[in-house]
Amino acid sequence: MNLGVIPARGGSKRIPRKNVKPFAGRPMIAWSIGAAIESGCFDRLVVSTDDEEIAEISRQWGAEVPFLRPTELADDYATTTDVMRHAINWFTRSDRVPERVCCIYATAPFLRPDKLTEGLGLLENRGADFAFSITSYAFPIQRAIRLTPERRVEMLMPEQFSTRSQDLEDVYHDAGQFYWGRGDAWLSGKPVFSSCATAVILPRYSVQDIDTPDDWLRAELMFKAFHELDAPISKA
Repeated sequence: MNLGVIPARGGSKRIPRKNVKPFAGRPMIAWSIGAAIESGCFDRLVVSTDDEEIAEISRQWGAEVPFLRPTELADDYATTTDVMRHAINWFTRSDRVPERVCCIYATAPFLRPDKLTEGLGLLENRGADFAFSITSYAFPIQRAIRLTPERRVEMLMPEQFSTRSQDLEDVYHDAGQFYWGRGDAWLSGKPVFSSCATAVILPRYSVQDIDTPDDWLRAELMFKAFHELDAPISKA
């Protein structure tokens, strides 16, 4: 079985109710649900939440909410892995461990169905335990600088000062959209960011964290630009 799990707790603080706050005409979580359904990758798609309103909205947009997450997994200290284990164990009680399980973030309006499909293919074809979305840094991190307590400038990697930018290695970061994993890998606590994982590379223009009001505004502007260019990111 291919299981999709969208973690969505009700207690977000920096952007209150951000998982169901309207974004481009839909509750935010509806974009993740829609992309997951459109991908055709999942036998079951569930939202893991502690919140009745999020549960109801998720059902309206096509996801299952077969359980409410316990309160100990709904505070600021619960990890994504904890939430994924809980969801997998819930299914395991009535069936067997799902072979492939994808964690999809609820605040990922730029998620494309074809990238979920690509991630599933990489998980299978490369014999990995995990496959998740990444994107490259916009500026070479080898040229990063920091400020001392005296507000003086220091390079993090001074040995790279004279290296041409085109000769510097490309470096990537987590895109914060989805994480395919084998069910037993999630349950055993294997680290996602390790050599047991492979990655789907996303263009930088389709990646935006949404953790603060400024992030939200930037994401709305990016989303509007996509649609004005007649390139709806919710389509494959």
